[in-house]
Amino acid sequence: MIAVVFLILILLITGVAVLFGGASVENLPIGQIVILLGLFCLFFGAGLYVAAVLGILGIIAGFAFSERPFWDFVGQMVWGPTTNFVLVAVPLFLLMGEIMLRAGLSDKLYRSLNLWFQRLPGGLLHTNIVACSVFSAISGSSVATAATMGAVALPYFKTTAYSPRMVLGSLAAGGALGNLIPPGITFIVYGLITETSVGALYLAAVGPSILVVLLFTLVIFMHGVRNPLPLPAPVPLSVKIASLADLIPTMILILLVLGTIYAGLATPTESAALGVVGSVVFALIARKLSWRVMHESAMATARTTAFIGLILYGAYILNFILSSMGVPQALSKFVAGLPVPPWVIMAAIIGFYLALGTFMEGFSMIVTTIPVIFPVVKALGYDPIWFGVIVTMLVEIAMISPPDGTVLYVLQGMRPNPGPITDIFAGVIPFLLVYILAIVILLAAPQLSLWLPGVMR
Repeated sequence: MIAVVFLILILLITGVAVLFGGASVENLPIGQIVILLGLFCLFFGAGLYVAAVLGILGIIAGFAFSERPFWDFVGQMVWGPTTNFVLVAVPLFLLMGEIMLRAGLSDKLYRSLNLWFQRLPGGLLHTNIVACSVFSAISGSSVATAATMGAVALPYFKTTAYSPRMVLGSLAAGGALGNLIPPGITFIVYGLITETSVGALYLAAVGPSILVVLLFTLVIFMHGVRNPLPLPAPVPLSVKIASLADLIPTMILILLVLGTIYAGLATPTESAALGVVGSVVFALIARKLSWRVMHESAMATARTTAFIGLILYGAYILNFILSSMGVPQALSKFVAGLPVPPWVIMAAIIGFYLALGTFMEGFSMIVTTIPVIFPVVKALGYDPIWFGVIVTMLVEIAMISPPDGTVLYVLQGMRPNPGPITDIFAGVIPFLLVYILAIVILLAAPQLSLWLPGVMR
């Protein structure tokens, strides 16, 4: 996939250069990239995993095109970044979410929020978005959020008249928030690759997260007005207030995780460890803590962490080789010399990511593209923190983009009543368009993400 990424990006930028004139592509190793593209197609057709393809392409490119004895550096190069203290936060956040799911805390969260939103136009669809948003603040993963809240929410719609498409679409859109709302794992990986402060990225994500959630609820509100359903019986205010007790564990965990980061009391890794301890304590209070729960949570966390780790290993090998070949440096120098406004190139990069997200998994997309695109973005003069939020939003779009969105297939496998996956494809489209609108707003108003990090410095 990395070869596809580079070739498409270079052809895209080359097209801009040809259109506007004044740029040369003679320093770009396009021929070598075409060879890598051919090898990728061969490996992809053979059904190899993404991690294996990245690693194999890196080794082949090293022997064929690099003049440096890369085999002397591979071990140290892989060991260094993948043993970074910041990266430890990834399995810890995943473990916290797994324990919460098995302790039943997510079910209490959904049930409590439902009492407050069920009589609004759109009803339970609002609960889907808000519950996913709250759970995202302690999960850090889009797939984990979609799987957890999907398992909790779908039984509520078995005997209702809600449109299955909107139900599944709202759950997919809400699940996609798992990486955007802090403590999203994508920010940790982006910060590691680009050497950007993860804490600053979390602060920058607050404004865009609120914007996306509000836009999602607006879509649901408009749908509810156009397609009204019978309202459930009113719930006494005393019952609603009493239900807030079920939110206490989740709110404490959010305060424990995000509060310590924003207050400067803990690093993301330390706050993730606090979150795991907190989730274990609440599971114990709920009398759901057992060796079986811990074993299942640890196994699920290990599987996801291994998946992420293997992709990182393969990506670092290939990125090291490509850097030694001078690809990122030549591309950034080339782009900096283009006689076009920076926003033209940025719009092309965003369009490239939107297209790439339709056939490439979100996490693989960011790991394989950022080492090459980030120098280009810096050459254009854009803020790395702002771009980190943009990229994370694009990754979220990839998660819910037909036909290859990971979150879509997670929800399809969880449906209690069988149905075509086109239901989810159709249901997620309005939310997908809203997400793109949010990116356009952030392009026009970058201070929406940069204001809070600037204030907290």
